[in-house]
Amino acid sequence: MRRSSVLAAALLALAGVMAAASAGAATFRWSNDRDVFSLDPYARQETFLLSFDSNIYEPLVRRGRGFRLEPALATAWSQMAPDRWRFTLRRGARFQDGTPFTSDDVVFSFARARGPGSNLASALAAIRDVTKIDDFTVDISTYRPDPLLPGEVADWDMMSAKWCAENDAEQPADALKGEENYASDHANGTGPFALESRVPDKETILVANPNWWDRPEHNLDRVIFQPMAGAKAVKALRAGTLDMLYSVPPPLTDGIARAAGARLVQGPELRTIFLGFDVARDALTQSDVKGRNPLRDRRVRQALYQAIDEDTIKTKVMRGFATPAGLLVGPGVAGFDPALNRRLPYDPAAAKALLAQAGYPRGFSAGLLCPNDRYVNDEAICTAMVAMLSKIGVKLRLDAEPRGKFFQKLLTFDHSADLFLMGWTSESGDAFNALVNLAATRDKEAHRGDANFGGYSNPKLDALLQRIAGETDEEKRLGLLREALAMVKDDIAYIPLHQQQLVWATRKTIELVQQPDGSFPLRFVRVN
Repeated sequence: MRRSSVLAAALLALAGVMAAASAGAATFRWSNDRDVFSLDPYARQETFLLSFDSNIYEPLVRRGRGFRLEPALATAWSQMAPDRWRFTLRRGARFQDGTPFTSDDVVFSFARARGPGSNLASALAAIRDVTKIDDFTVDISTYRPDPLLPGEVADWDMMSAKWCAENDAEQPADALKGEENYASDHANGTGPFALESRVPDKETILVANPNWWDRPEHNLDRVIFQPMAGAKAVKALRAGTLDMLYSVPPPLTDGIARAAGARLVQGPELRTIFLGFDVARDALTQSDVKGRNPLRDRRVRQALYQAIDEDTIKTKVMRGFATPAGLLVGPGVAGFDPALNRRLPYDPAAAKALLAQAGYPRGFSAGLLCPNDRYVNDEAICTAMVAMLSKIGVKLRLDAEPRGKFFQKLLTFDHSADLFLMGWTSESGDAFNALVNLAATRDKEAHRGDANFGGYSNPKLDALLQRIAGETDEEKRLGLLREALAMVKDDIAYIPLHQQQLVWATRKTIELVQQPDGSFPLRFVRVN
């Protein structure tokens, strides 16, 4: 590890002393099945990384209890024009090295998040530029009218221009190339917690920030995070050496529910798990079909859909901790329509007939890329689908990878697989987020289709998304969102599988807030 500065060490020591002296101060120990990928909040647009780092860094607007938007580093915001918002910044907020937070940091953070090496660019794709009005006022201009901007910036954490310049971290390290810089394992935010130490893949320790601008709801002076998976983590929870598990495999839930002093915390998640197709290539990379791509034929995609028994995946693989999905978004997301959410029926006979109509009466072979540590029971879901699709003659070779390798393959479009399992959370709470990232024709300059890894393209959908982006009438906009979701569903651009249930486990002495986007804000944790 790189050595922290003397000033940072002094501040962290002060944090420990002051927090320990506070009433009811406590140590909180928790785990996830994998380590946080980086302490740089722009390293990857992934829920766990964004959530973990947001305990140190903060956005202009944050999500409070009930997932409601509330002020953070901005105290107020208003739409000055259809394509321009003004944000009033919080006076007195300071980074943990003592540097005041000002509009210069917002301007810098935008340039950094949209620049080379950043994986957060697509989340800010609607923003044209950020302009300093004075030290505590910025204007954010958008490419088109954007009434949802405050929610869209709720995962964009602010970084210190001064600290990044001093530590040669003015650009994020490119995670796709395996790069690291000072910000990868050091941190300097304005948030409720500061970094004390980090040993990647072993332990990261945070301490309470005594100079945080907000009044703490937590009673923590020290937070110890240790990546730990499966039965080992459950054993530690039952023994009391861990207070909380962020990820709990469904097969282990019964044991936790019966354990003295432990409890399950569960609720619906905004994320939808789905199966994607490579429709960009003229021929599949791992298929016995030469010179053509079967997945470009809607009948083939429908055949795969109707050969997947999602009810069995729900009951046998997910142990009931899933809600079958017919759309790319689920309940709680603006634009969701229960009437559209019905899945195509499971019907292997109909699937075989569709394959025969498309010219593949004996099926075909292909590759399936799947993470094995990203979503709940992800590899088991893929294994089940391999067996199901084999019954209609579609022979899939499963490539199950740890999340780092999995995302690297997807993000470089070198996934050497023809189908892939993925999940998406519309963190803005609006279906446009999923549609523009997953189903819009990929346009790197405009940051549209940034997560459209299969290369799906539908000009009619693109035109409809343009209309949605400029529509300010809420009812009309919701109607257009439903129309777009129906278009994606009818074309079987993806096969939605389910919304997984968030399943965490804690000691009964722990109070916390479980947000529907899967984020875990430490500022709400109390140890009783």
